[in-house]
Amino acid sequence: MAGGRLTTHVLDTANGCPAAGISVRLFALDGDARTLLKTEITNHDGRCDAPLLTSDSMRIGHYELIFEVAAYFRAKGTMLTDPPFLDQVPIRFAIAQPDAHYHVPLLISPYAFSTYRGS
Repeated sequence: MAGGRLTTHVLDTANGCPAAGISVRLFALDGDARTLLKTEITNHDGRCDAPLLTSDSMRIGHYELIFEVAAYFRAKGTMLTDPPFLDQVPIRFAIAQPDAHYHVPLLISPYAFSTYRGS
């Protein structure tokens, strides 16, 4: 796919598999204001079926992805504390080059997560 785009991928490191069925929300940030741009559910491979942003919607600015990880682990039957240590995982990042591919993977377990700018 040519042009800029934003994608994500969620991997369940506790169970060693893609994290299917996670609700992912994308917000544009402007100071204290947040605008919901898209809501997706990860597929069997832990990815969204289409990019969250494509070349026509990529803009320089600040964004936030929110991943509903406690709901995912509950649905898998994982025992969680009440309240869960990780409920929603927010990742704030910026797009500086709207013509580039920004990939934001999330590696999760009930007690830890990590992310990076992927390819």
